[in-house]
Amino acid sequence: MGGKQRDEDDEAYGKPVKYDPSFRGPIKNRSCTDVICCVLFLLFILGYIVVGIVAWLYGDPRQVLYPRNSTGAYCGMGENKDKPYLLYFNIFSCILSSNIISVAENGLQCPTPQVCVSSCPEDPWTVGKNEFSQTVGEVFYTKNRNFCLPGVPWNMTVITSLQQELCPSFLLPSAPALGRCFPWTNVTPPALPGITNDTTIQQGISLNARDISVKIFEDFAQSWYWILVALGVALVLSLLFILLLRLVAGPLVLVLILGVLGVLAYGIYYCWEEYRVLRDKGASISQLGFTTNLSAYQSVQETWLAALIVLAVLEAILLLMLIFLRQRIRIAIALLKEASKAVGQMMSTMFYPLVTFVLLLICIAYWAMTALYLATSGQPQYVLWASNISSPGCEKVPINTSCNPTAHLVNSSCPGLMCVFQGYSSKGLIQRSVFNLQIYGVLGLFWTLNWVLALGQCVLAGAFASFYWAFHKPQDIPTFPLISAFIRTLRYHTGSLAFGALILTLVQIARVILEYIDHKLRGVQNPVARCIMCCFKCCLWCLEKFIKFLNRNAYIMIAIYGKNFCVSAKNAFMLLMRNIVRVVVLDKVTDLLLFFGKLLVVGGVGVLSFFFFSGRIPGLGKDFKSPHLNYYWLPIMTSILGAYVIASGFFSVFGMCVDTLFLCFLEDLERNNGSLDRPYYMSKSLLKILGKKNEAPPDNKKRKK
Repeated sequence: MGGKQRDEDDEAYGKPVKYDPSFRGPIKNRSCTDVICCVLFLLFILGYIVVGIVAWLYGDPRQVLYPRNSTGAYCGMGENKDKPYLLYFNIFSCILSSNIISVAENGLQCPTPQVCVSSCPEDPWTVGKNEFSQTVGEVFYTKNRNFCLPGVPWNMTVITSLQQELCPSFLLPSAPALGRCFPWTNVTPPALPGITNDTTIQQGISLNARDISVKIFEDFAQSWYWILVALGVALVLSLLFILLLRLVAGPLVLVLILGVLGVLAYGIYYCWEEYRVLRDKGASISQLGFTTNLSAYQSVQETWLAALIVLAVLEAILLLMLIFLRQRIRIAIALLKEASKAVGQMMSTMFYPLVTFVLLLICIAYWAMTALYLATSGQPQYVLWASNISSPGCEKVPINTSCNPTAHLVNSSCPGLMCVFQGYSSKGLIQRSVFNLQIYGVLGLFWTLNWVLALGQCVLAGAFASFYWAFHKPQDIPTFPLISAFIRTLRYHTGSLAFGALILTLVQIARVILEYIDHKLRGVQNPVARCIMCCFKCCLWCLEKFIKFLNRNAYIMIAIYGKNFCVSAKNAFMLLMRNIVRVVVLDKVTDLLLFFGKLLVVGGVGVLSFFFFSGRIPGLGKDFKSPHLNYYWLPIMTSILGAYVIASGFFSVFGMCVDTLFLCFLEDLERNNGSLDRPYYMSKSLLKILGKKNEAPPDNKKRKK
């Protein structure tokens, strides 16, 4: 009765794979799949290139990358070729009247005159009262203070130039950063209107950043080679962990499972002790009532009782799984060992993530440059602006009207009147279509990134599948399995990868739009609307995870059989559903093992870096002495981040290997029966666990051709 029910369940998820005498692993004689999607993808890429060309023709990133003076001219280019730095007359206006976000959005433009200079001021200076009646030439030009706006007459009085903000009233010792002159730290400005003597440069984020950036640069300059050593250690640890799994996978998984059981047991004990103490005190939730202070619930017995029940249930579930699913856990361990052997036979697969990283970097760089050029495709617009429009002489000035930045407002009666940058014009076909082109670029970014990731998964799956379906290992493994899989995937399955990547892209775009709407409406939503929004976001998140899982297994089937995306996804899903318990066990065991591996690599490198860079390892020779650093945590954090990236890259390959071998193993069980004509391809350890054997041992009799 039970067997009949099992057969009916299997039929609901498709029939088992039938034996095919011509099957010898990844199909070599295959045809192009999902041709329509391939053509659409290539046309989209062609359009993406056209968008980049249009952006390059009409855009001008100099407006963002290079500083501009008050007249709109670029510093370090054209007539200002010898003046690469920008000087702010009163940089405190950037701090006192603006926030850092608005300043960044305006390209570091501040409501103060700016001039291109050949070098930043080195000494402090303030105009004296006795100099007000002197000329600009006497006070500025003859004393090598070439910091006035271009075109200021030699014979203009200093008081007039200051009233019209044509020359600076003070100078502070500065240093260039991002092409702009930022004052040194701990410099006190002179007493000027609106600025007290208690105001220091440290109030400006960008000002203090210069000193910090110099120290950071010095630390990297002194520790970069030791950081590379730490990253090398992370690479070696990751590789050794994967290769040694064939020897220690069983004991390691057992120790990890017992460790989880021990942690849960301690949690049960701790919750019981807290519950017993609070129960004896009579602390109940009825006395506390409802409160938004969540920490208050720690002092009531019901909280610890609920936690105790949850942990006890988890402990019981894990124990039952360990007892009744021990056979499947053994299979999972054997597959992990087999994956370690596969990686050892094809070491080049461990470095394929470098190819994926380079391709991802190209996609991101192309999108960033295209977006930058599109954002600056319009002509800059300038308007009249004054710091105080109520000042005498400013009543009749048309504020916020267009102006020419090259026409100096020398004779204006309004003090502080300037022609400032407002934005970029939206006239013209290209300028009016900038938003649509940016949307096209974002879609191109997501689609190309997902396609590159899909390419890596399919290529690795093809290489590892050739390992499993090699009857005599390693003799029957192809000579260059990774290169063969790469060429085969690009030649035949670009359309299938694009299809899967497009489905995932649409879901991710929907999530981005939902996050944008949630951000915009966050202040006006009622609780019901927020609950609905959270439900939508949760559903899309789950959908994205499911599509990633389905795509990953579909790419494995594509790499093996060369069928289109829909058929491959269906076959993979049906195969996994027919073996759902094995899928869950293998997935959780692999996740636990890889999590421990990442923890081991990152934690080991982090601890080693901490003791080395903090100078806590005694007895090191002169050549291995830790450098003197301003911030010793900086190389430590860099090493930890780099170790995590390296470990993630290596373990992603290993995870793909496990998933590929697992699907091949399931198909092997359905396709073959161990007879002379249909022997199993799995390893001897898996055959032993399953209680199966081949009638024709691989060492004595070769498979019929």
